[in-house]
Amino acid sequence: QLQASGGGLVQPGGSLRLSCATSGRTFSSYVIGWFRQAPGKEREIVASIRLNGDFTYYVDSVKGRFTISRDNAKNTGYLQMNNLKPEDTAVYYCALRQSNNPKYDYWGQETLVTVSS
Repeated sequence: QLQASGGGLVQPGGSLRLSCATSGRTFSSYVIGWFRQAPGKEREIVASIRLNGDFTYYVDSVKGRFTISRDNAKNTGYLQMNNLKPEDTAVYYCALRQSNNPKYDYWGQETLVTVSS
């Protein structure tokens, strides 16, 4: 089971930290991806992090503002979001995939992020 949390309402320029926790899996064996889907838009990958955190990816629109990390000992991944903008408003999901598989097989429940004044 995969559970995302930490969403909420925040003003532009504010920060949130999303968490993605799992149980029943060898967490360190999976790549973590954070995705989002805004109203009327396609789902997009926001960030991903490899097994031991040695490589990260960010979509251009969040570079310099978002930071993805993981704590394998706690079976938890994080997405620190700073300087949030209204266009970051979306439902966010975390997902896991094995490193040799490009497809994300395990998806968590959504958490809603709303950036508004």
